[in-house]
Amino acid sequence: MTAVIEPARITEFARAIGADPSDGVPPTYAAVYALAATGPQLFGDPEAEVDFARLLHADQEFEWERHPAPGETVTSQGHVVSDIRRRGMRFLTYETVTTGEDGSAVCTSRTLFVIRS
Repeated sequence: MTAVIEPARITEFARAIGADPSDGVPPTYAAVYALAATGPQLFGDPEAEVDFARLLHADQEFEWERHPAPGETVTSQGHVVSDIRRRGMRFLTYETVTTGEDGSAVCTSRTLFVIRS
């Protein structure tokens, strides 16, 4: 999934979380560009068998190489790292890697979803 880091949206997001828009792209904005790949790639795939109504977003972590610049186009691509079923629950770890226009690393996101059977 490709996304443009739109300056106007950065300003709105920064203000919404109490950050100063002049400081650049807030680190938590990664939830917008990195996790946006998760929905279509995981929840939209019937073969993935993810029941959103039974899903708990249990953990989220990011590792940054750098923060994207306002106006930059980034690409996020995700994949399932592990999928374990235990005691009537499914533990699904999903990783998304985001790169900049020049292919340089921006961040890696890891998400743990717990899905009740």
